[in-house]
Amino acid sequence: MKFNFKNVATVVFAFCGLFSNAAEDEGKKTKKPNLIIIHTDEHNFRTLSCYQNLLPEEQAFVWGKGNNSKTPNIDKIANEGVICTSYYASSPVCTPSRASLVTGLYPQATGAPKNGLHIREDIPTFATILRDHGYATSYVGKWHLAGHEKYSFGIKYKAGFEDNRYMMRGGHAPYFHIKNGKYKGINEKVAANLPEDEVIHLTDFFTDKTLEILERDKKEPFALMLSIPDPHTPDFAKPPYDKMYADLDVQAPITMKPEYADNRPSWGKGGSNEAEKKKAFEKEKEALKQYFGMVSHIDDSVGRIMNFLEENNLVENTIIIFTSDHGDMFFEHKRRNKGVPYEASSRIPFVLRYPAKIKAGKIINKAYTNVDFTPTILGIMGVDTEAKFQGLDTSDDFLNKKKIVDSDRMTYFAKTGGWWVAAVTDRYKLVLDKKEKPYLFDMKNDPFELENVYAKEEYKAVAEKMQAELFNQMEAVDEPGLKNSQKYIVE
Repeated sequence: MKFNFKNVATVVFAFCGLFSNAAEDEGKKTKKPNLIIIHTDEHNFRTLSCYQNLLPEEQAFVWGKGNNSKTPNIDKIANEGVICTSYYASSPVCTPSRASLVTGLYPQATGAPKNGLHIREDIPTFATILRDHGYATSYVGKWHLAGHEKYSFGIKYKAGFEDNRYMMRGGHAPYFHIKNGKYKGINEKVAANLPEDEVIHLTDFFTDKTLEILERDKKEPFALMLSIPDPHTPDFAKPPYDKMYADLDVQAPITMKPEYADNRPSWGKGGSNEAEKKKAFEKEKEALKQYFGMVSHIDDSVGRIMNFLEENNLVENTIIIFTSDHGDMFFEHKRRNKGVPYEASSRIPFVLRYPAKIKAGKIINKAYTNVDFTPTILGIMGVDTEAKFQGLDTSDDFLNKKKIVDSDRMTYFAKTGGWWVAAVTDRYKLVLDKKEKPYLFDMKNDPFELENVYAKEEYKAVAEKMQAELFNQMEAVDEPGLKNSQKYIVE
């Protein structure tokens, strides 16, 4: 019997091709996704135009019709991925929120429930887990989990971020003075009187370093977190962003009206003189325009990172996330900054793009806190771990085929030290405070949180259900606010 070696060779090469294609397909399926988290500080969710597009006009433009910033690059993440409409900080203050984000634990379990404390070194973070799974892990920007010192680097405990050269302890000065390899945070007036090559804006500096690291690590699985200190006070945007919104006619939010603001619960009132706050608003209209400018500056920096991904064919397999640590009231309810359960303080932006597995244009109407972040991102990335989390792995919400995800899940967040706790669903918010009667807001019918419906008969079932579930959740995670809330337990 004679063999046709030509035919045999053809068959062999065909089989080799099949195995090669199969291996290639399998390689595509099992390729580890990259991760980029862009994280800002004290960022009001209303200033992202992707959120404005989902809100009625009076909510999108609380400072007057059309008065808000535009964020086309962050919008692109949302439009090509998913936007979460009810995402909250575990506690609307910098350190505890950041600690929860990286650990999947409530602040009381992280060692850092108050500003300036150090995160525990004996608990896993998403970075330690990804590092152990072969990822190049890096952190760039404000850390605020290693004491009160500002504008300094060289943090000894890396929390799994193996390249932490540009992990800054804290600080919000708009510029760095860089001389002889040393960094000093300075204001805009000092910056204007220094040599141009010695001055750089912090947003630009940290974005530049991010791009350098991405260029270095682009051929291996990488996980990088960029934490930009803006748009936190002192509310100064660098040129040309400082003039970008100069022509806006800023109006006082509706919740500053006396009939609303003068009847706030005790947890919603500030410590300073209320009459002075009204006067302060007139002076701070310019600060809001600067805030909008900082947001646009951040958005352009996001665009630089997204351009890098496109230029290096990394879009499909890279998860890119934009979020923040807490909000900024900016005179809603006659308040500034954060630390209260109102939406502008506690609700944070969260948009995510992952073209390989998440279809564009998804909306998730479900309550989360950033305690859920670490287990969820690991779930989305397909990373197995034996680490224990207090947050939930909600990755299926992101990965399933539904265009819109609706849920009445209830979760909670709290003020550091347990002074108040707030249970939230996508529609309702229940606030318990040791010095105040219970407050229940129906945020569908009352988005500005003006009317307490806790005692209304038609809301009785909602209030009882949320209160019972809140106590169960607080008990499960040793929430300090549980003790202060005991008087509300109904036997």
